[in-house]
Amino acid sequence: MRAIRESARRCRYRGQPKAHLQHVLTAIAVNIERLSGRPATEEAPSPRPPTAFQTFLDENDVPRPKSWRTLGT
Repeated sequence: MRAIRESARRCRYRGQPKAHLQHVLTAIAVNIERLSGRPATEEAPSPRPPTAFQTFLDENDVPRPKSWRTLGT
């Protein structure tokens, strides 16, 4: 009876780091597959239209800092 109780308690979180690593590697593989399937001539999607607040800032000549996503481009 004792062996059953100990094994049930011991395997509650067994393999969790391995499962996390498998999830991370699967996500990376899916992204690589998605990006490699894209044709080389395909352009990036156009940015979304500006919001009303952004339009207001532009109309009143209020400078907006560049997004952190586009700082390197």
